Amino acid sequence: MTQQRTGIATFKGNPITLVGPELKVGDQAPDFKLNRTLLDEASLSDFSGKIKLISVVPSLDTGTCDAQTRRFNTEAADLGERVVILTVSVDLPFAQARWCGAAGVDQVVTLSDYKSRSFGEAYGVLIDELQLDMRAIFVLDKNDRISYVEYLQEMSEHPNYEQAIAAVKALL
Repeated sequence: MTQQRTGIATFKGNPITLVGPELKVGDQAPDFKLNRTLLDEASLSDFSGKIKLISVVPSLDTGTCDAQTRRFNTEAADLGERVVILTVSVDLPFAQARWCGAAGVDQVVTLSDYKSRSFGEAYGVLIDELQLDMRAIFVLDKNDRISYVEYLQEMSEHPNYEQAIAAVKALL
């Protein structure tokens, strides 16, 4: 049976259940299969050898998720070619592409967990009640070892952008 974690996160003050393990610094990041488009999938190995900042958002069409993705898109320009920023949500790939075009976001790779929610479960961010992925940040070194993780306690709050970027820069 899949692990369920309760009493650690809320959405607008209401308790939610997270499905999957709590990943920690030092853990090897789980592989994933996420959709770039309806037919084209991506896995962790597609970004092999790069430092990865994985920004998990419930939906790009909400204010906090929008701001979070725009912020990391801006930061990407200063991080260089050795870093890739991935934004993961359960939005359909069509919606992600539409949002990126409208927002002018071109430095972040958007990936969709809509099909199986397997990323959410493997990374411990799947919200059982909503079938969305909880806001979280993971920084992986070039060997896919987790060097920074932030699981937010309240879904509507912003992550600590400065700490996440500092974690990436420490790996450069």
